[in-house]
Amino acid sequence: MIDRSVPRRVLPAPEPGGAETVTAALPVRPRTGRLLVLATVFVCAACGLVYELELLALGTYLIGDSVTQASVVLSVMVFAMGVGSLLAKRFRHRPALGFGVIEAGLALLGGLSAMALYASFAWLGESRPALVAFSFAIGMLIGAEIPLLMVLIQRIRRQDAGGAVADLFAADYVGALVGGLAFPFLLLPLLGQLTGAMLTGTVNAVVGGGLVLWLFRHDLTRRCRWLLITANLTVLVVLASATVLADDFERVARRAVYGSEVRVAVQTGVQELVLTGPATGSPRSLDLYLDGRLRVSGYDEYRYHEALVHPAMTGPHARVLVLGGGDGLAAREVLRYRDVASVTVVEVDPGVVRLARTDPMLSALNAGVYADPRLAVVTEDAFRWLRGPAADDRFDVIVSDLPDPGITPSTKLYSQEFYGLAVRALAPGGRMAVHAGPLATRPRTYWTVDSTLRAAGLRTTPYSAGGRLTGFAAGPDRTPLGDSGAPPRDWGFVLAARDQEPRLRVDRETPALRSLSTLSLQDASRDAERTRVSGLPPSTLPHPRYS
Repeated sequence: MIDRSVPRRVLPAPEPGGAETVTAALPVRPRTGRLLVLATVFVCAACGLVYELELLALGTYLIGDSVTQASVVLSVMVFAMGVGSLLAKRFRHRPALGFGVIEAGLALLGGLSAMALYASFAWLGESRPALVAFSFAIGMLIGAEIPLLMVLIQRIRRQDAGGAVADLFAADYVGALVGGLAFPFLLLPLLGQLTGAMLTGTVNAVVGGGLVLWLFRHDLTRRCRWLLITANLTVLVVLASATVLADDFERVARRAVYGSEVRVAVQTGVQELVLTGPATGSPRSLDLYLDGRLRVSGYDEYRYHEALVHPAMTGPHARVLVLGGGDGLAAREVLRYRDVASVTVVEVDPGVVRLARTDPMLSALNAGVYADPRLAVVTEDAFRWLRGPAADDRFDVIVSDLPDPGITPSTKLYSQEFYGLAVRALAPGGRMAVHAGPLATRPRTYWTVDSTLRAAGLRTTPYSAGGRLTGFAAGPDRTPLGDSGAPPRDWGFVLAARDQEPRLRVDRETPALRSLSTLSLQDASRDAERTRVSGLPPSTLPHPRYS
């Protein structure tokens, strides 16, 4: 009697050095089996790209400098994929078992990678070694997938190598496209980094393990089947448990990073906002972190905002434009002048504006400026807004209250092209005040900002505000070291104008200040000039000069 319950294909004998067996016993027709393998390639490619993007995003968030982190992750992963392809040769005689083991390991490592990196950052203060290790391990496992899938698909139906490779890579690239789009538009906003990675690992384990344990089950010994079943069930239980505990883990890890008084933690479409300090009491105890970097400290923010705003206000200031500054603190200083007719705040993140409007402590710190009818808010990227028709109105004062130029996402907002757009929005005789990063510890970055402003047709006067009371960022590896290797001790600013070199002073119309005077500004300007680094080229969009 002939058993017809399982379709069987007998393929030509392998070449020397090839797989020992080329007979595939399938529970479905060969054409259907081949489509299932290609579908698995599609899903695994999507999962692999999600892991890669997760490492890139988290590495940038935890360490900063997205260009460096992207280069490290991508180069390490591509190298590791080559290593994985070579190691896959050891499984060519048992491709189904090898692929099952690899997918279980990839699901576990990829699913837990975000949690492991965040834990390394929170409790060890250093996430770079973990980032490199996970990039290598995940890349090696991804690299081993295609060679084994190539063997498996040839075991279903023999075809020329070029055709098989074309089919596999087509499914792989389309899957990568889907994974690349799903991460920023679906997983990250809906599930967050931790849960999104664990869900991806779950899908990876189910699809990869299911293909081997069902479609190629006749290629496995009884012992191997139970080994894969146990391994995949263990992975799924671990990922499910980690998903259940993700919220508690995130709260504990956040306290380890930011301290015990985390009051607000929100992931917007732009960044993570964390507000620390008691819900009542003095606003001086408030700290606002944007993507892990301390942006506002209630203890010393007045030193920064007074120095940024008031030197630019000595002159006509009826119409004022604030670029950034969604926390309302720069606008607070501007609106202390009774003769200011209008203030326009251009802030990319509506979450910052919402927090500044509604949080009682932050609202108290900014003196409730969002209730002032003279203030208008635009939630848009400053570069895009300046290019649009709304910027055709001329402003007497422009205040550039933007993050440090050394942070990669901010680089274009410190470019010659950006300042050229700002010049177009300045009224005749107008002035522009720019936050340019710490002067004492990062002089090259600071003087590159000055050089870039001059290249855009502005005359500049440098100065700084010293006596910084707080550090710049949370965690041992988050304080950006300057050229001297020391944490920042000051804030650097540049006052710019088109017509003539602007003078640093405060006049009779200036409201009472706590940390600023004409004498202190002039001293700060002379001290800044002593650090001047000459001959620095300007920073442009195609050639950014900040690091």
